[in-house]
Amino acid sequence: MSFSSVNENIGRHRWAICGLVFAATTVNYLDRNVLGLLKKTLSEDGVFGALPGDQELNYSTVVICFQIAYALGMLLAGKIIDKVGTKKGYAYSLIGWSLAAIGHAFGHHTWSFGMWRAALGVTEAGNFPAANKAIAEWFPKKERALATGLYNSGANVGAIVAPLCVPWIAGHWGWEWAFILTGAVGLLWLAFWYTIYDSPADKLKSGKLSQAEYDFIHSDLDEQEAERADVAKEKVSWFRLLTFRQTWAFVLGKFLTDPIWWFFLFWLPSFLEGENARKVKEYLVTNPGYTGEKSDIPGVISWTFAVAVVYTVSTAGSIFGGWLPKRLINGGMDANKARKLAMFIFALFPLTVLLASRLGAINTWYAVATIAIACAAHAAWSANIFTTVSDMFPKKAVASVTGIGGMAGAVGGILIARAAGLLLKHYTALGKVEVGYGILFVICGSAYITAWILMNLLVPKFKKIVL
Repeated sequence: MSFSSVNENIGRHRWAICGLVFAATTVNYLDRNVLGLLKKTLSEDGVFGALPGDQELNYSTVVICFQIAYALGMLLAGKIIDKVGTKKGYAYSLIGWSLAAIGHAFGHHTWSFGMWRAALGVTEAGNFPAANKAIAEWFPKKERALATGLYNSGANVGAIVAPLCVPWIAGHWGWEWAFILTGAVGLLWLAFWYTIYDSPADKLKSGKLSQAEYDFIHSDLDEQEAERADVAKEKVSWFRLLTFRQTWAFVLGKFLTDPIWWFFLFWLPSFLEGENARKVKEYLVTNPGYTGEKSDIPGVISWTFAVAVVYTVSTAGSIFGGWLPKRLINGGMDANKARKLAMFIFALFPLTVLLASRLGAINTWYAVATIAIACAAHAAWSANIFTTVSDMFPKKAVASVTGIGGMAGAVGGILIARAAGLLLKHYTALGKVEVGYGILFVICGSAYITAWILMNLLVPKFKKIVL
């Protein structure tokens, strides 16, 4: 039965829920992207210090403040959301991060900025545990990767919208207003969330969900048996979850691959601006009398447009990442093989970023192309690695396991942020910042295939466990 015919026969209310989660994730990444887009503006305003090398290191310190708080928040958020439920947990998280995003307008030096960044990190941590729990509650196993890919594409949409509006707001009204206005957007989402969201059981009771769609959502027999086996047991602790290889497979996968997304999120605008500066410098050496616009110099690109292109391609990757395993399952492949084959394919594409620095020296758009492919592959990978949690764990533990893995990803993000700060400070002082980026791209390109191998060694088959 086709995707459209299933919706016609049983209903599509679950996709409205997916739309809500998509919108929240879009807002999440809109707020998160403002910092990277305004790095140069904030540096010029003295937020990160006076010297270029110190600015790189202090910027990484602010990023790390976010990452530490995000790591701790992930661990707590998953547990809290499993306890209070998806509806309240998601709302509390979004209120918190919207206020924290607005608070950046009141930070004017590294440590005050770091404080607000930490507040954003601890509150934004609730998005993915809540989102993953909502998808697990509302979708059968065969549709979860697609639903996850769709909502996860909100991260890319937020990253597309941000470069198209944030620099404009900052240029016309000041960088403070860029934080205030983007932060305020999230508060509008709450009205829709409280009006529309409830559990499938509550929706069925109220007559807003058909029995056919309810039965379809709960059509995984193995999952229902596991849920019934768990129903009389106590809530599972973090320590208990950490005794399972399945938890560690997810933790390692997130630890190795999440930092790559963080790196591109916070350093891509800086890398592209640096490539423009390099092209301008090289051109002026051979054309010392040039007095025209720098934007007209060969090789100089609109970096804000390039960032939007990267995340537009990533959006397609996220949706394709959810579609491919569903297509494989519909073709007769079991869910375990479909998930692992899809993840292997997506682990290969980031290797293209190994060529980013070398190709960027020829034409910056070539570097943009390799980074776009890598980011699209990450989005596809992310859609599937999130789904492995609901493949392997009962619904009552999904947010907790997602939180543990998210914490591991944030710890990896801390490490890559400090590595980026130290490497770029060192090579900036030497006048060879592109070498620092080249080293970082090697890390980015090889992370996914390494993660895939380790996950397969730990969990040869994604099978539902009984807690």
